[in-house]
Amino acid sequence: MNPVNYVYLAALLFTIGAAGVLLRRNAIVVFMCVELMLNASNLTLVAFSRMHGNLDGQIIAFFTMVVAAAEVVVGLAIIVMLFRTRHSASVDDASLMKL
Repeated sequence: MNPVNYVYLAALLFTIGAAGVLLRRNAIVVFMCVELMLNASNLTLVAFSRMHGNLDGQIIAFFTMVVAAAEVVVGLAIIVMLFRTRHSASVDDASLMKL
């Protein structure tokens, strides 16, 4: 396959993720859309890495996956605490948690 096809797919995935972040109010859906955007950037990194014949993009994509895994742990903990205090996973209610 041509690397341009991977770039088009990554652009489509990133656009879907960005639209989800901007348009949705549920924190879990927003969180999943951020993960979709990270995976789109990883796909681009790996596609260009393969096109150039080195492993630099794949190594960076691996570290991005590690950071995304840490983000999942922290993000889900915040979402669970938001749900426990407000009985809702709405992003609009998150601003009410300020002191």
